Amino acid sequence: MTLNEKIIADITEAMKAKDAERLSTLRMVKANLMNRKIEKGGDLTDEEVQKALQSLVKQRRDSIEQYQKGGRADLVEKEAKEITHIEVYLPQAASAEEIDAAVADAVAETGASSMKDMGAVMKAAMAKLAGKTADGRAVSEAVKSRLAA
Repeated sequence: MTLNEKIIADITEAMKAKDAERLSTLRMVKANLMNRKIEKGGDLTDEEVQKALQSLVKQRRDSIEQYQKGGRADLVEKEAKEITHIEVYLPQAASAEEIDAAVADAVAETGASSMKDMGAVMKAAMAKLAGKTADGRAVSEAVKSRLAA
């Protein structure tokens, strides 16, 4: 069963369970995937579906940040719940220790010594974290702290 088929099956399950919150999130995910499928002109691979889901999670995190600045706790909670529903379909998130280890390996591998080398280190670190969900912002912060030291 592909990731897309799993999402569609879970929509049916959410309807039967009358879980309106989850159903709403999954319908939004399905609509996003349909739009990407139309743009591509063919079916999406599981990897493309995962990238789409990661993009949706990133959008939600950005929204949470904005809502917190605006003092909208109700919307922050709604977005956070949507993230939990979407993350079910993503691989396990990389821990802070895993990110630090990948950055350390990438710095050693690229021979980076200053902030000028940040792009090369980021690319190498993200490659080492492939297969796990890694927040680009967290990796970037780890690279900056490693290169600044």
